[in-house]
Amino acid sequence: MSGLSSLAGLFVAAFAAATIIPAQSEMVLAGLLLTGNHPVVLLVIVATVGNVLGSAVNWALGRGIERFKHRRWFPADATALVRAQRWFKRFGRWSLLLSWVPFVGDPLTVIAGVLREPFWSFLLLVTIAKLARYIVLCAIVLNAA
Repeated sequence: MSGLSSLAGLFVAAFAAATIIPAQSEMVLAGLLLTGNHPVVLLVIVATVGNVLGSAVNWALGRGIERFKHRRWFPADATALVRAQRWFKRFGRWSLLLSWVPFVGDPLTVIAGVLREPFWSFLLLVTIAKLARYIVLCAIVLNAA
């Protein structure tokens, strides 16, 4: 895979992993890290931007949840939405720092839209969470290699 297409692949995987499409951006990032063909900082930036934009899609879906929540493709089932809503109501916007957590993070980003979390604070907290996750993942992969 060429340099640009591998970065595009990472972006798509990271974007999809944060939305309704089942994807694993971590495996793509780890593979690219191990090839050593790209600067680590560039890989972290591409993965973070893709994942944050995918979460922004969830936030936007949350803003109009009533129209879509019963659709098969919706990013969270009813149980996950209720769990995320409890977290969000209990911890407020700070719960978005858990947006990287599997099975909890995606519903939290939807609930942030439902509960009308301002986009600026959503974007800031989700970016911090996603960036931290990818930095930790890079450290683990590179130290294990």
